Amino acid sequence: MSDLSLPMNLTPEHLKTIYQISMTMNSSLEFDEALNNVIDSMMRVTRAERGVLMGVDDQTGELRLLCARGVTGEKLEQEDAYSTTIVNQVVATRQPLLTNNALYDTRITPGQSIIMRGLRAILCAPMLVQDRLIGVVYIDTSMRTGNFTESDRDLLTAIANQAGITLENARLYGVAVEKGRLEHELNLAREIQQGLLPRRKPNLPGYDVHAVWKSAREMAGDFYDYFMLNDETFGVVIADVSDKGAPSALFMAVARSMIRSHAYAGMSARDTLSQTNDLILEDAESGMFVTVFYSLFNRTGQSIHINAGHNPPLVYRAATREVTLMPRGGRAIGWFPDNPLREVDLQLESGDIIVYYTDGLTDAENPAGENFGEVRLGQAIAEAANRSAEGIVQHIVQAVEVFGEGVTPFDDLTLVVVRYTG
Repeated sequence: MSDLSLPMNLTPEHLKTIYQISMTMNSSLEFDEALNNVIDSMMRVTRAERGVLMGVDDQTGELRLLCARGVTGEKLEQEDAYSTTIVNQVVATRQPLLTNNALYDTRITPGQSIIMRGLRAILCAPMLVQDRLIGVVYIDTSMRTGNFTESDRDLLTAIANQAGITLENARLYGVAVEKGRLEHELNLAREIQQGLLPRRKPNLPGYDVHAVWKSAREMAGDFYDYFMLNDETFGVVIADVSDKGAPSALFMAVARSMIRSHAYAGMSARDTLSQTNDLILEDAESGMFVTVFYSLFNRTGQSIHINAGHNPPLVYRAATREVTLMPRGGRAIGWFPDNPLREVDLQLESGDIIVYYTDGLTDAENPAGENFGEVRLGQAIAEAANRSAEGIVQHIVQAVEVFGEGVTPFDDLTLVVVRYTG
């Protein structure tokens, strides 16, 4: 930022002083250090007893105290730091104000700070950046010190303009640094969350498994998991946390760990989700919950499924080429105690396919506002039924993308395909 407007009657000595002050004020982009540089320069050049910097709050538009100190460098309390009468007038007019007779100046009504401190000379100027008020600079002296001159006023006005640019640059630098830090932390959190997803597919003869996970934000509330429980059995989990972003990612990590630990402890599918529900409820203060569908598969194609409020998976039967929905059931985990969960048995035959998904897939919209829906999902499964599990996943994702015609997804998308080869 530049656009430094200087009063016309500044002398070469003033210009030299402003140049030196500008070099000092701009010597750091750290906001607090920039503040100190500005106020030190301001008080030194005007020989003021007290100096104050105030900034306009971006959210409220109100002035807030940034820095206030006395001639020896001591910090001043906010209520005793400046004349609100003078500051308010400068804010209203956006013009500098100089008085050498604060108690009797007819332009102002002396406030408590002027009377109690016996202030005589006060000088205040707005900090403007491209005609936008970002704050004010304020200095004063008591009766014993002396007066401010018109040259002081012009000099302070020029300093105020430069101070505004300095502080705005420091603020923008701070915003950029903070944004970079947050982006780094979000990317790191995303990497950690991705690290919680399974790296190895279940190694059980007769099964072909593949999955995809796409977050709409840096972090997602969706997750999937699959794991071998023994040489004959593996489990599959798909889940969707009620919220989005960082809170849902943390909740997801907790739910995943609980489900895995209970499953590895040898609990049944129903007890695994029931115990997870009860433990989450003990500490649930956020009001968040997670929908879960959990399945167990063995070598012979026999499978057990339990639904805790999640979208029911679709089942493709190779013998009839029909696609049906798994049963709905149960309530989301972490919602109510005594969750009415029930197990459903399903015998798979060669070529049968189960497709698990989150609502980010079926709720995906096209430009007309239509949802992809379960019918289109069923059609996509039937079209790719002769492909591998990975090929089926790729076909479904492509079908969603073609349907969306470039519409940005508003929700996470997770998809798991289990194909029984017999």
